[in-house]
Amino acid sequence: MRAVQVTTLDGPTSVQLVELPDPVPTDAQLLVEVHAAGVSFPDVLLTKGQYQMKPTLPFVPGAEVAGVVLSAPEGSSFGPGDRVAGFPVFGGFAEKVVCDPAMVFALPDAVSFAAGAALPMNYLTVDFALVRRCDLRAGETVLVQGAAGGIGVASIQLAKSLDTRVIAVVSSPEKAEIARQAGADEVVMVEGFLAAVKALTDGRGVDIVVDPVGGDRFTDNLRCLAPEGRLLVVGFTGGTIPEVKVNRLLLNNISVVGVGWGAFWMHDPSYLAEQWARLHPHLASGHLDPLLGNSYPLERAADALLEIDERRALAKVLLTTR
Repeated sequence: MRAVQVTTLDGPTSVQLVELPDPVPTDAQLLVEVHAAGVSFPDVLLTKGQYQMKPTLPFVPGAEVAGVVLSAPEGSSFGPGDRVAGFPVFGGFAEKVVCDPAMVFALPDAVSFAAGAALPMNYLTVDFALVRRCDLRAGETVLVQGAAGGIGVASIQLAKSLDTRVIAVVSSPEKAEIARQAGADEVVMVEGFLAAVKALTDGRGVDIVVDPVGGDRFTDNLRCLAPEGRLLVVGFTGGTIPEVKVNRLLLNNISVVGVGWGAFWMHDPSYLAEQWARLHPHLASGHLDPLLGNSYPLERAADALLEIDERRALAKVLLTTR
């Protein structure tokens, strides 16, 4: 099979398209024919050796896929021919991949393979963030940083499906259009976003900030929060990890909440099925509908990774195998 392999830790341009033997599933694994694979910021970090997981070289990246089951273990809820999305953690940038059944999810007929590959990491992360980590309630106001990216779009759509008001923060007019398509109620530019948010909320601020960016906007995120507001730390695509002076948390009884989705489910993978069951009705109805950006064939995996690394991505970037 064809696969994209990381052989050196020299960044996105160093990945190589290679021929590898088909993966052989154990008696407890599914074999999935990959139709599409999601490309994410952790994949970029992996090519540089900067991610928290450090697999032995060479390895095939790719944590999220969608495709068709080729074989499944007895007793699983899957069989050959089933349309699925999966979270293999590694190996997804290939024509075939093995997966633990606990990390494979039935794909509604109305959801394309491309959309399916955009779901596992972003939408399950955001579900964990909004539902478990901050107990989002109907009627609250949510501020979404990096609103045109995969996490941003998922945050907008899930927050809207839970009956909240969403203010999106973006860095360009093109990204503003993506945020509006995702369903944001208001969109503001990152330059001067604090003043814009205060104006939109009559000075009160927002109940929740979803922050996958970090960097120098972190302090203003805290200033955006209403009393008892929660800032969700999802990631650091801005490149730097901010620090917080904890006296700021006292002023309005605000909270900074870590969102370590992987660290949470790794101890209990059955949680993933619980999450998917919660999202499934919204997927089937179309209320959750990933916005898809550029799609690349496997041989252009470096271009896909660079688009994310250089922060040019509009919505979800994908690799396709057929």
